[in-house]
Amino acid sequence: MLVPIDASSQSTKALQYALETFPDAEITVLHAIDPFETRYGDGQLVHTEEEYEQILKETKRLYTKATNLADEFGVEITTATAVEPVPRLPATAILSYVDEGKTDHVIMGSHGRSGVSRVLLGSVAETVARRSQVPVTIVR
Repeated sequence: MLVPIDASSQSTKALQYALETFPDAEITVLHAIDPFETRYGDGQLVHTEEEYEQILKETKRLYTKATNLADEFGVEITTATAVEPVPRLPATAILSYVDEGKTDHVIMGSHGRSGVSRVLLGSVAETVARRSQVPVTIVR
């Protein structure tokens, strides 16, 4: 099982669902990081080493939170980090991980956007579900 996570309550719900429903499965928690997720400067994305270190610290915090939740269920999880090959496209990083053949089921949270907001903002869960070569369970 692959459970992509971010700082949202939806990804926590997806992990909890995976831990409750598939306690005997090998569960990997994946965080897709955007190395350019910092700020704009002079019309282009820029970042400093300190800002990148902050992104990595946030990733570690997410893994600690996920591991603590897994401990509550008595389940061991593994963690993995994927770097988004294109800024602001975590679905691409998730799908690349799936394409490496390291998982046979994705369980992920969704913000539940619909209508115009989904069209304008896109949906990582929808993109993964449509393009994944393995089954995807979306938890709201």
